[in-house]
Amino acid sequence: MASYIIKRFLIMIMTVLVIATLTFFLMHAIPGSPFNEERGTNDVVQANLEAHYHLNEPIYIQYFIYLKSIATLDFGPSIKHPTESVNELLGRGFPISFELGMVTIIVAVLSGIVLGVLAALKHNGFIDYLAMACAVLGISIPNFVLATLLIQKMAVDWELLPPATWSSPMHMILPTMALATGPMAIIARLTRSSMLEVLTQDYIKTAKAKGLKPYKIVIKHALKNALMPVVTILGTLLAGILTGTFVIEKIFAIPGMGRYFIEAINQRDYPLIMGTTVFYSFFLVFMLFLVDIAYGVLDPRIKLHKKESD
Repeated sequence: MASYIIKRFLIMIMTVLVIATLTFFLMHAIPGSPFNEERGTNDVVQANLEAHYHLNEPIYIQYFIYLKSIATLDFGPSIKHPTESVNELLGRGFPISFELGMVTIIVAVLSGIVLGVLAALKHNGFIDYLAMACAVLGISIPNFVLATLLIQKMAVDWELLPPATWSSPMHMILPTMALATGPMAIIARLTRSSMLEVLTQDYIKTAKAKGLKPYKIVIKHALKNALMPVVTILGTLLAGILTGTFVIEKIFAIPGMGRYFIEAINQRDYPLIMGTTVFYSFFLVFMLFLVDIAYGVLDPRIKLHKKESD
């Protein structure tokens, strides 16, 4: 298991490096300079600004400076926020995005598992049909469309919840609903299909024959194995939720990472774009790494397979 963790960690570092390299060269492949649209900036001032941000250096020198900033975790000053560093902007925006993402993950996982288990236990019944209908709707409607509908109905028409900003727990409800509906639907469908398969296994029949109570059979025996597909896809869902917060944060005027990232793209703020990309890439790849470890913990056969292959 230790060798498996080390291999996965090295792959994680290589993945982040590849993403960082692609981001760097794609950004510099765009013609022009971040200062081309600055009003009243003459050639001398523009040259001084480019020298300050090392944009006048050869591309390979800029690349090594960029790698050094990644290694030292210091992405330097932002071009469009000259009084603040990229690290300061990340430190201010990420906790908000992380809070929104984690609340969304918790809501999506818990509600999806509950819906999936109920649908499996009431197979071909009213609850099953209702849960799967909700799942289909959740998968079909994009989160930005759902966010607009929620604002219109819940905030404008019915005035039940605040429409935007991020100043109280009430402001978390609408963006969490918009983000969690799609993942919740996917988890519910996976849990239902996996539970239906697990409930037909021989060890479940044996547990029933021993007279165990139904809730013990479901929770202690069936649910653990039924959650394997959910754990497998959890890393991908986490990536989708955290990147999806960019659009949702913009719609709900949430002062998280999404706002800075979108502004950086529109204004070609190279340090902020690359710093945000590397930061999110490392975070998401690290989450996938943790999911792999959790998968091995939940399924002992993976550890056995790794030992045999070694």
